[in-house]
Amino acid sequence: MNIVVLVKHVPDATADRRFEPDLTVDRVGVDGLLSELDEYAVEQALQIKEKRADGEEVVVTALTVGPEQAAEAARKALQMGADRAVHVSDDAIAGSDALATSLVLARATERLGEGAPVDVVMCGMASTDAGLSVVPAMLAERLGLPQVTLASVVESQGDQVRIKRDTDAATEVIGGTMPLVLSVTDQSGEARYPSFKGIMAAKKKPLETWSLADIGLDASAVGLAAAYTTVEEAAARPPRAAGEMVTDQDGSSAAALADFLASKKFI
Repeated sequence: MNIVVLVKHVPDATADRRFEPDLTVDRVGVDGLLSELDEYAVEQALQIKEKRADGEEVVVTALTVGPEQAAEAARKALQMGADRAVHVSDDAIAGSDALATSLVLARATERLGEGAPVDVVMCGMASTDAGLSVVPAMLAERLGLPQVTLASVVESQGDQVRIKRDTDAATEVIGGTMPLVLSVTDQSGEARYPSFKGIMAAKKKPLETWSLADIGLDASAVGLAAAYTTVEEAAARPPRAAGEMVTDQDGSSAAALADFLASKKFI
């Protein structure tokens, strides 16, 4: 069984995040880490591997796209327990939108399936930097695979996958037959921490770096010039303003508080 789990290197939310002059996110000059929501995808991929029948070989491959620092996301997945990793890195990819990113991921997934067909492409529900939640669906379309998305519970047996999806109105049960694209939410189960043994073992696991040429893509198909979406303007977050104190001297504080909340449309 062959599982490809997508992992993204994102700017650290606690760091001083900023934009490049062309209004793309600075992914080189700021600290980054594996997107927390992708950790749940790694966890579910590993759980599928651990729950398969004894003797069945299951290979979990972490796939990431981005600049040199993005390899750290793949290394974290290896430390958690993934068997191998692939990092697609090419200067031409900078500035790619979700459409171009899904194209790169699709081509890389197709190459990963040349030796043994890919049974499951595992994704997080969204990335913590963009939060679009569209790449799994785009990837499924490009690969011609069914998609079972936003899973809070994942069960698999043989080539069958069944998930539970929680909506505002109900819980849906959805089934699919491999191969397929599967995305999971942050309710699917706490992601494991890399153990010392896992950290040491990860140093010996293969981590390949591919260029666009390696996956058969021309540079003109990706990057900022090929993007269908454009950031028109960006501004720094304004400094935090001082709070407003409401003192109660004549019993009018409750009314003043209510008026303040109403003016801010909180009530």
